[in-house]
Amino acid sequence: MRDRAALRRFRAGDPEAVRVLYDRYGRAVFAVAFRALGDRSLAEEAVQQTFLQAWRAADRFDVGRDPAPWLYAIARRVAVDLYRRERRHNVVDLDRLSEIAVLPESFEGTWEAWQVRLAIDQLSAEEREVVRCTHYLGLTQAETAERLEIPLGTVKSRTFRAYRNLADSLTHVIEVTA
Repeated sequence: MRDRAALRRFRAGDPEAVRVLYDRYGRAVFAVAFRALGDRSLAEEAVQQTFLQAWRAADRFDVGRDPAPWLYAIARRVAVDLYRRERRHNVVDLDRLSEIAVLPESFEGTWEAWQVRLAIDQLSAEEREVVRCTHYLGLTQAETAERLEIPLGTVKSRTFRAYRNLADSLTHVIEVTA
């Protein structure tokens, strides 16, 4: 969200600017919350609480800064609070305890995942769907073509464009981690 005017409106509490912020960062906040909580409904609740807390604290937001790290920090705290609340109400299955991810392994890893989520969100809907099928679902290009009911050549060209666009969008991540 590089539009300083929208960030200034957000800081002033403009509900429409909050919607713009949500549209831009909502999926990435969900990814952070889901990674921390491992539960879709809790992650959705975390997203709502994150943006509610951000809106309540908007007057303290520095419009000269990128809102992503600020939102990540809020989301992380909200996820921890939700996890603790749920843990108090549920009996923990000790066999599953190692599967629960309360906090990300590292800030850098979470930042990288956030950057990838933002880059994927910038892809066209068609490219995003091909990436979802081939990368996240592990389908072959032929299986993706069948699933999406499009020609194999279309899957191949969309895959090529999607990964090229992702590489272009993520050059800053490579430079930081190198």
